[in-house]
Amino acid sequence: MRNAPSLEPFGLFALFGALTVFPAILMIRVLEPEFVLPAFSILLFAEAAVAAIVARMIRAQENSGNLTWWDLAGAFTFMGCAAAIFGEPDQAALFFEEEAVASSNSRP
Repeated sequence: MRNAPSLEPFGLFALFGALTVFPAILMIRVLEPEFVLPAFSILLFAEAAVAAIVARMIRAQENSGNLTWWDLAGAFTFMGCAAAIFGEPDQAALFFEEEAVASSNSRP
């Protein structure tokens, strides 16, 4: 009996691809353009954390010839760092500062 290649790497890629694409489309439609990359970086860091927790819980091997949960965690971290760098975090800080001022002014 031949050993067929595992579909697990494709399944992992499809799962996290769907978990990234759908919220990204929602962010693009809902948020202002200057907040999309900071929000996307937060999404990617959250997905990296989930992948690392799953890898730790199932005790996935770090050195494997196939795609592992650790690989996904590293890739999402890398992409999250890139999105944070290109996202100009000072714009997000200004947004939250304006929201804090607006909420303090609306209180009686």
